[in-house]
Amino acid sequence: MELSIDTSNETASIALSDNGHIEAELTWRARQNHAVELLPNIDHLLAKTDRSKIKGIIVAIGPGSFNGLRVGLSTAKGLALSFNAPLVGISTLQVEAYRHALHSKPICPIFNAGRSEIATALFQSKDGKWQKLTGEHITTIDELCSKLKNKTIFCGQITEEIASQLKSNLGDKAIVAQGALLMRRAGYLAELGWKRLTNGEADDAATLQPLYLKKPAITKPKQK
Repeated sequence: MELSIDTSNETASIALSDNGHIEAELTWRARQNHAVELLPNIDHLLAKTDRSKIKGIIVAIGPGSFNGLRVGLSTAKGLALSFNAPLVGISTLQVEAYRHALHSKPICPIFNAGRSEIATALFQSKDGKWQKLTGEHITTIDELCSKLKNKTIFCGQITEEIASQLKSNLGDKAIVAQGALLMRRAGYLAELGWKRLTNGEADDAATLQPLYLKKPAITKPKQK
């Protein structure tokens, strides 16, 4: 069985899967309380499970919340050592896009990076294979739209303002996910992680780091 952990932003999600098939899933509004709420919710998810059967730990590595990612990754590393299980890190943007993998159109997940910037990437299913067309990077909505020529599915942190900007720039070329399709689900993280595990891939717990893309905005203390 595999345990998947996503604490990339204020909505956290964890999942228990068996060879990539979801057995249980829990998603909740953590806000800034990941450090307090993550482990109790993992215990709740595993309450009726033989923990010795955990054979893989899968974690979303960002981009996302600095504190959230730190809590999720450190917890995942600790559990991987405790269960003597391989650890796999997956880009949070890829997780967001993967729920739309059955579509043939390009999929563009968006996360708010602050100061009118976004974190984004571009994925697509081609010839039955899941592919990354453009790697994770920081940009703006206007700059992003200027590079897109085809109809594209947008997902992730889509606010009304971002949706309006996408429609204004791209018109009918922008297919914007809405409602429950924007809900975080660790089940997609579990499926992506299982694919890597079945290929014999794993990350080094000692060196795996969060994918931040940009440094935190730290204000220097005022001099007296």
